[in-house]
Amino acid sequence: MSDNERKNVAKMQTSYVKQREDATISANRKRKLLFRRLAAFFIVAATVSIFMITTLVSQSAALDEKLAEKKKLEDELAGLEKEQVVLEEEIVKLNDDEYIAKLARKDYYLSDKSETIFVLPETEEEQNKEKEKEKEKDAE
Repeated sequence: MSDNERKNVAKMQTSYVKQREDATISANRKRKLLFRRLAAFFIVAATVSIFMITTLVSQSAALDEKLAEKKKLEDELAGLEKEQVVLEEEIVKLNDDEYIAKLARKDYYLSDKSETIFVLPETEEEQNKEKEKEKEKDAE
């Protein structure tokens, strides 16, 4: 049948046909509402998921940064603790009169009566140690 012939066909006007048309219209409405609800749910779920993922990524980056800072500070603390031990040993040594006398002879060329100080050339190891000490003082 062609389109013209279909248009000319009359519909039956019975209660059953009317009931079936109403049921079809109702089913189509329900299906359309279901699709709308599902679309809205997926949009909300996607928005929440994106928000959660971005929050997770930013917190992960912040955590990595904090861990790096913690490691750096722990290394610095270890260095300061070593320096503190060295300085405490130096304090103990400076309370000893013999050490102070030795230090005065070495650094300031002071001598006791009837004592002559001879300065010998330093070995390479001693020169390297002194250079390292100077670098440490400059770094501070």
